[in-house]
Amino acid sequence: MQSKLAHAAERKAFEIAADRFIKSAAGESREKAVGDYLTMACRIIGDSVPGFEKGVRQALYPGSKWEQWLFRLVDEIDPNVLRTFIMSGGYEAAFRGFKNTVENAEKYDCNVPWIILFDPTSACNKRCVGCWAADYGHQLNLSYEDMDRLVTQGADLGCHLYMLTGGEPLVRKADILRLAEEHQDCLFNIFTNASLVDEAFCSEVQRLGNIIFSVSLESFEPAINDGRRGDGSFDEVMHAFDLMREHGLMFGTSTCYTRANIELVTSDEFFDLLIRKGCRYAWFFHYMPVGDGAIAELMPTPEQRAYILHRIREVRGFEDGKQIFAMDFQNDGQFVGGCIAGGRAYCHINARGDVEPCVFIHYSDANIKEKSLLECLRQPIFKAYRAQYPWNENHLMPCPMLENPEILPQLVHEAEAPSTDYVAPENVEDLCARTAPYAVAWKDEAERLWEEVKG
Repeated sequence: MQSKLAHAAERKAFEIAADRFIKSAAGESREKAVGDYLTMACRIIGDSVPGFEKGVRQALYPGSKWEQWLFRLVDEIDPNVLRTFIMSGGYEAAFRGFKNTVENAEKYDCNVPWIILFDPTSACNKRCVGCWAADYGHQLNLSYEDMDRLVTQGADLGCHLYMLTGGEPLVRKADILRLAEEHQDCLFNIFTNASLVDEAFCSEVQRLGNIIFSVSLESFEPAINDGRRGDGSFDEVMHAFDLMREHGLMFGTSTCYTRANIELVTSDEFFDLLIRKGCRYAWFFHYMPVGDGAIAELMPTPEQRAYILHRIREVRGFEDGKQIFAMDFQNDGQFVGGCIAGGRAYCHINARGDVEPCVFIHYSDANIKEKSLLECLRQPIFKAYRAQYPWNENHLMPCPMLENPEILPQLVHEAEAPSTDYVAPENVEDLCARTAPYAVAWKDEAERLWEEVKG
């Protein structure tokens, strides 16, 4: 672990480099500046991230799609937001923080996450079809003190990247701004329906610099999006995009793909709308049949899942595709070594304070209102994840619930971890019985695809 003095000196050097990069990348010799800083980044990061130099050299060359994406970032993002994003997300989280989480995992013999998702509240101002959140009002919340303590303890372990889910996080708008101001060395990614984004809030985010947004959107057609999210929701998102862009903020989208919408949300029309509005990235999440009322039939077919694997990689490819960084949480397991849950790279904390292996896996026997974060990371189910991972060698079958439904019951029973589901405690055998037919259907296709893409 670095001393405070060494950390301060290293951070100052990165700050100077970041300021020079932003200034030079906005100047007339921007291509040369990018090349120079790319060489410097490869020297600094190359040894700790295998394949880093090869990847960035393939992506960033004069005239490339990703060079143009980078120049748009420099030209359109507020300088304070861009600088803070580089320092909090790049230096503190990805560079220094990641190394510290690895060291602390070894020191404490437990998984220490690089990313923590947490729910400030279960409350939501929407009543989207198929979502339970609005039924719970303001009953379940993390206090400001809970959140502050969590982020403080997380940063001490090396975690500087926090994703806020819910409920609708911006129901707690004032506390989130306060949290971001108090923890300028951390980056906060808010998953939001964007209906509560307004001028005053955007001005505060612009001032702070360390908040980015992942906005829920399910179609480029207003009627289809609003059919699930409520009348006027599409227009609210478009308005929020306009406000964010005017204030030079960093934002993208979050989309759940199902058997019913998978082609729609990966269409050229959808991506072109996002780019036109100023989105820099797009998260895609496979539908998970979790909780009361979950519909297993909405899971994509094997053919559809193979389609989206290729489509997302095509969109973000080095050549052609689109100028937006698309990520598929389930199919991109290949690039992060499979399942990242159970604290291996991330974990989830619900609005009651329960520390869960994953945002989709609601079993836990540790709560941040009762224990320190480190104690929660050392709970039995997290230890079981650490001891038994990997479940297999195919990173297109990463999940112990979705593709390996025989695994999650073993983990839950070994840990004697109770269900933390808000709606109704769910027996783990019942949950995995819902995914077992999918796992069988996907297995042959996953094995074929793995041979094709693993490289």
